[in-house]
Amino acid sequence: MRSPKGRLFVNSPNGRQGYGDLRIDRTGQAEAFDVIGDRYDEAFPHKDGQIAATDWLVKSLPAGSRVLDLGCGTGLPTSRQLAQAGFQVVGVDLSGGMLALARENVPGAEFHQMDIADLRPGGPRDLGRFDAVTAFFSLLMLPRAEIPLALDTIAHLLTPGGLFALSMVEADVDDFGIPFIGSTIRVSGYLREDLCAVVEAGGFGIVDESSYTYAPASLDVQPEEQIFLRCRRKRDT
Repeated sequence: MRSPKGRLFVNSPNGRQGYGDLRIDRTGQAEAFDVIGDRYDEAFPHKDGQIAATDWLVKSLPAGSRVLDLGCGTGLPTSRQLAQAGFQVVGVDLSGGMLALARENVPGAEFHQMDIADLRPGGPRDLGRFDAVTAFFSLLMLPRAEIPLALDTIAHLLTPGGLFALSMVEADVDDFGIPFIGSTIRVSGYLREDLCAVVEAGGFGIVDESSYTYAPASLDVQPEEQIFLRCRRKRDT
């Protein structure tokens, strides 16, 4: 894996400046989730929005499709749901502890420890192309400056017309430290209209959107408004 701090030089496929000399800082993020482990699923026992968005992919994709679960965590419920539907599932996460659980929970899937920045066009890792990508609450772990670049990367990973399901917590914050299940993580978010604008600018058409008010089981995680977007990659991206 690359160092949690470093500089990347790459052009964006959508003509934006790209990573340039943007400093990538993941300090403490993976370590926090290594400590959290399966307590994450205990704190978020009900994932109705996530399950529904994945069910949309299951109903929309042909059998045997290749799907990337970006920020797969423990593999539950998304990687397992996709694998049970007969898809070729590849999961990616920064936390080695989470990936160890994912491999136990979804033995039929393929998992890799890496950063989304490693998958950028011309980057050091290449997992091929996918018919669909999921990013449930994984982009919120990035500073806002990186989120458009992550969307460019996802568009690059998708086949033309490929599907993309994502979720974010609605919040007007950027790289903001919060207590989270006994650890501290940094998160970013957008208000709903701003999130939709960023996603559309990344080369996606939004097919549907929904929201859920969620009260986690963990006392140190505040109730939140979760936004789910179902998207399709524009063919000319």
